[in-house]
Parts: sequence; C-alpha cells; structure tokens
Amino acid sequence: MQSPVHPKVKAFAALIKRWGKFRLGVVLWLSLLAVLVLVHYTYAALFAVVVDWAMLHAQLILAMLASPVVILIVFYLVLHLDAALLYLKDSAHQERLLNQNMQDSIRQLNFEIEERKKAFQAKRRAVDELRKEISERKKTQQELEEQSLLIRSIVDSSPDLFYYRDENGHLASCNKMFEIIMGKSAQELIGFHPAELYTEDSAQAAILTEYEAAAEHTELTLDVEFVKPDGQLLWFEMRKVPFYDGQGRYIGLLGFGRDITSRKLAEQALEKAYQDKGKFIATLSHELRTPLNGIVGLSRRLLDSTLGPEQHSWANTIFSSAETLGNIFNDIIDLDKIDRQDLDIVFQSIHIQSFLNDIANFAELICQQKGLSFKMISQGDLNSYLKLDATRLRQVLWNLLNNAVKFTAQGQVTLECMLKTTAAGPVELLFKVQDTGIGIASAEQERIFDMYYKSSDGRRLSIVGSGIGLSVSRALVEAMGGKVSLTSKPGQGSCFNVQLPTEQVAAPTISTVSCPELTVLLIEDVPLNAEIATALLEQRGHTVIHADTGEDAIALLETEDDIDLVLLDMQLPDMSGDQIARYMRSEAHLQSIPIVVLSANVRKAEEQLTDVQVDGALAKPINTNKLDQMLARLFSPSALKLQQLSPVKPDNGDNQILDLATLHDYMQSLGPEAMKRSAQLFAQLLPGYINKMIEAAVQQHPQDFKESAHKLKGAAASVGLLWVQQQAKKFEQETMSWHGLERQLVDYHLKAEQHLAALYDFIEAN
Repeated sequence: MQSPVHPKVKAFAALIKRWGKFRLGVVLWLSLLAVLVLVHYTYAALFAVVVDWAMLHAQLILAMLASPVVILIVFYLVLHLDAALLYLKDSAHQERLLNQNMQDSIRQLNFEIEERKKAFQAKRRAVDELRKEISERKKTQQELEEQSLLIRSIVDSSPDLFYYRDENGHLASCNKMFEIIMGKSAQELIGFHPAELYTEDSAQAAILTEYEAAAEHTELTLDVEFVKPDGQLLWFEMRKVPFYDGQGRYIGLLGFGRDITSRKLAEQALEKAYQDKGKFIATLSHELRTPLNGIVGLSRRLLDSTLGPEQHSWANTIFSSAETLGNIFNDIIDLDKIDRQDLDIVFQSIHIQSFLNDIANFAELICQQKGLSFKMISQGDLNSYLKLDATRLRQVLWNLLNNAVKFTAQGQVTLECMLKTTAAGPVELLFKVQDTGIGIASAEQERIFDMYYKSSDGRRLSIVGSGIGLSVSRALVEAMGGKVSLTSKPGQGSCFNVQLPTEQVAAPTISTVSCPELTVLLIEDVPLNAEIATALLEQRGHTVIHADTGEDAIALLETEDDIDLVLLDMQLPDMSGDQIARYMRSEAHLQSIPIVVLSANVRKAEEQLTDVQVDGALAKPINTNKLDQMLARLFSPSALKLQQLSPVKPDNGDNQILDLATLHDYMQSLGPEAMKRSAQLFAQLLPGYINKMIEAAVQQHPQDFKESAHKLKGAAASVGLLWVQQQAKKFEQETMSWHGLERQLVDYHLKAEQHLAALYDFIEAN
C-alpha cells in the first residue's frame, strides 16, 4: 500500500516548483512570524497575563533568524525526496519495459527457432524433390534421346526427303534422302545457305526454290522437276511450311518432298492421250460437218422456196434436225465434257407447241419406218413461250424416242407433254415417252443410265447401240436443272419421265439492225461450205470474194483494198487459220480488218487463238441468226463506233450482251422513258464501281474488290446488261490474280460501255 506521505511530499514539491523557493520561503517565513505573534496573544488572553514584549521580540528575532534556515532545509529535503521518488518510479517503469522487451525478444527468438526448423524441414523436402526431379529428368532425357533416335531412324529411312531451315535461311537439319538428292552429307549442308552450296541453274537448286519465296513466309506446294547426274528425270511434290513463335515471329521453314515421278509420267501419258483424242475428234468432227453443212444450207434454201404446208413442215424438221445435230456433235463425240460437267446450257425463249410439232414429225417418220403408230398427247397451255434450251431438250427427247422405237417390235410409241402452272409457284414441264416394247428388268433399271451400259438380256443382243445415249440424256437433263426417271415391266414396255423446271417468258422479238453492204473475204477450202456461206451472205446484199487456200487468201489481202470482213476457216490445205490471223495482225494495213473464225470446234479454235485478237467465232454449220447477230455487232453504227475504241474478243454466241427477256418485260411494264432513266443512272454509277474495283486491286484488298463487284453485278442485272452482270459475278466469285487485273478492269470498263450503247439502241428501237 502506498504511503500517504508521498502525495503530501509530491504536492509540497509541486507547490515549491510552482511558487518558487524564494516566494514560497518568504510566505512561509512571514506566516511563521505571524503564527508566533498569534500564539503569544492567544496565550496572554487565555491566561490573563500581560504580553511580555521583550520575550516576544526575542522570539521574533530568533524566529526571523532561524526560520529561513529551517525552511531551506525543508525545501531541500522535500525536493530531493520528490526527485528520489520520481527516480524510483522511472526505474520501476524502465524495469517493466525491459522485462517486456525481454519477453518479446524471447517470444521472437522462439518464433524464429520454429521458423528455422520449418525452413530446414522444407529445405530437406525441396532437396528430396530436387533429387527426385533430377532423377526423373535424367529418365525423361534418356527416353527423349531414345525417341529422338527412333524418330531420326524413321526420318532417315523415309523415301521422302526432309529438311529444315532457320530464320536466316541456313539449313539446320535434313534426312538421308535429302542428302542423297543434294549429293552432299549432312555435315556439308547444315549451317550453310543453299546459295552458298549450289548455283541457281543447278538441279539441286530446283528443290530449294523457296529461297525466292521464303521472304514471303507463306505455305507453298509445288511440283519440282529434278534431273539426276545420270540424266534420270525425277519429279518431287515439294511442300514448304513456315514456322512462327508465340509472338508471330518467323523462326524457320520446314520442307517435305515426295517422289511423284510415276504419277507425273502417268499424267503426261494421260495428257498426251487426251490431246491425241482431241485431235482425232477435231478431225472426225470436221469430216462429219462437211456433209452436214450441205444439209443445213440446202434445207435452209429449200425453206426459202415455195412449199406446201406439209412439205414446209418436213423441210423445217430436216433443218432443225441437221442444225441440232451440228450443235451437239461436240458433246456427243467428246464425252469428257460430261465428265468435267462442262456442258453449255443456253436458255432461250421457245414456242413450246412449235417445238413439239418438230419432235412429232421426227417421231412419226421413225415410227412409220418400223410400222409402229405414234401418239402425241398434250396437256396445259402449250401455245406459250418457255425458257428452255431447245437443242439439249430436243436431243434428250429424240434419244428417248429412238430407244422406244428401237426396242418396240409392234404397237405404238406415245409422247406426252404436260405444262404445270400455278398462280404463285414455279412452272414445270413434264414429258413421258412410253412404248409397248420388251421392257427393262427391275435389276437393270438402276444401271440403265450408266455410261456404256448394255443389257445382258438375250432379247437385246440383236439390237446394236453405243450405250451412251441414256447417260448423255440424264447428264443433259440434270444440267438443265431437271431429273429423269424410269418405270418399266418386262414384256409390257417402258416409260421414261422427264421433269424440267422452266418459266414463261415473252415471245422473242426480231429486231433488225442496219448493216452496210460489205465486201467479205471468205477463206474456206470445202466447196459446199463455201457455196452455202456465199449464198447466205449474198442474200443479205454483201459481196463475197472466195479463197480456198491460205496462199490465195494472203494474195487477195495484199491486192484487194476494200475488204471489210474476213471469214476464216481454221483448217486449210496449205496452212492453218491461226497462221493467217497472225499474219493479218502483224501487218499494219491489215490490223483494222475484223476477223471472224469459222470452225467446227469453236472452243478449240479460241484456245489456238488466245494470243491473237480476233473479232468473233461462228460454229459450222453457220447458224443464220448468229451470223446476223455477228454482222450487226461488228458493223451496226453504234457497235462500229465503239469497236474503234476497244477490239472485241471472240464470241462463240454464248456471250449474250442483253437479257432480252428481262428487258422486254421491263419495257412492257415500265416503258421506254423509265428504262432510259435507269440506263442513264447505270452510266453514272459504272465509273465509280470500276474505280473502286481498280483501287481494291491495286491495294490487294479482296473483300473490298468482291463487294464492289457484287454491287456492280446487281446494278447490271437491273438494266438487263447480261454480259456485264456475268463478268461481275466472275470477279465476285472467282479467285482473281492481282497481276494484270487493272488492265482487265480497264478493258472490262470499255466493253461495258459498248454494251451500254447497245442497250440505248435497244431502248430506242422499242
């Protein structure tokens, strides 16, 4: 328990400090003197005695002298006692702090000891884990080395060559086959750039052709020809694959090469066989068309003469049959077109009833020859015009009718035609060719449309056929978007069903375009062909100069000054047609004369003249409508004016300028003024579309290029510019080569303006 003196001492010490020793001492000295006087007076009053002033003075003097010393001593003792108390208190406090710090240090030391124990244990565990990991890594490394050796053995034993080049183009790895082909060991190859090892004209450099393309860092696959030192020719399919790191930085190139020599040799043999077949077919087609031209030309002249209705119908059937036969020679003989799905389908506006009358005339004739009856059944409004390919459809129906007659010994053949129309749905044309013949077994009905298929039925052995008719017919029907099916029972006959989607269109209009009288040089070696072509041209008021050899043709070109057009046969006895065309284009005074090629195989002729500018191509036998269209295109005032700006490329008749059906529909519904405004708007938009396509081609932005082509395609379709629309569609869908594309677009722009002028002419004429 704390002593009560301490507070009094501390209070008195605090009073001394507050008042000061002198002030408090004076107050205490005066207070002591006052107390002494008060005690004397109090004593005298209590005991009734007289105050002894002498004693009082002596006491006061003594008190005055002694009290300051006492007060000072008391002050000294109190202050030292207070200081001692403070020191003791501070010492106790310091001792408590020291004890607390010692306890904290002990606890921290214990904690550190525990942590060090844990760290030591963790270190021991880490060392154990590290030892375990080192052991596993050694094991993994050993396995990787074994796998690497295995993979290396596999790569080295591979018949394909393999190599790797780093980002600097230096060879970093290769296999044994690569060493054999390169003629050097891996030690001689690795670490070197191919240019340091081989010259550019060496056989080995051909394997490493990517060091021109490697800068582009693009995946590459190409066939490479390699000549061994002993002269043996090898072919390798080289595939180059670039490698990139996580940041997209190019780090190397991996090359694979596979020996494809046997495949290449087979391809070359196949190509040679294909070319030989093409030459054979071209010669055969030419020989077959020579008599066919006579049939077409003479039947055409017969139609122009005075004939009775029945005779005119027969003559028209002869003409249509011969003309159709000429159009399908290439597809029937050259069956590879069907394999490549390269059939040309040309839809036109066809009067279906007239078309059926020609088919019926043909069917009646072949049925009469065999003593069969023919029946024609029609359903629906057939006195209308439909969008059809008459040539292909006629070929299909004639094939089916021929087969029906061929396999029918007695009875009749029926051709049924039905036109199905709905208010809002599509139009469908249905044909049924039914016979009362021997029929087809159910096991053979699925194979009857196969190429070269012939029935194994003994009843058919006496019937001769090529086995391609039904296969060609099915390909033609499918190419026109339809389908063909069969129902048959042995002994009861067969029924072939043809379904074709179509649409009703307006009747075609025959528009005459003014064409001046021309002087035409006809270069044709077959007299019959020359006579028919001359008659056709002279009927149209033109003057014809005939040359039957290339030498005569060149002589006439040099001596005649007023030749306006050259009709050029591709096969002449002394030289080919392309030689004459090249000669004309090499002579300055003959370059402006238009050249129209005459050929039984228009596509082959165009391939021969890809680098020679000719102005058109006509298939033999000459189609009068296509001849008139060709002359109108070349020599009508608007076409002649624009022809001087840009030569017209060959046209085989498929590249129709205008969509006549759409334009007739628009003219009837909108009127010529609205059509003219639409054409004028297209003329304003055309340069913008072309400029955007050229800009996208220059910057090589395929998306912008295709978008502009898509817009141009839609705009051209809206005004009936069929060719412009089709070319824009090709630009949109096909993968274009940027090289030379700007020039193509400039030519396309000029050609589009030509066709736009033809559109204006059409609007004015209607």
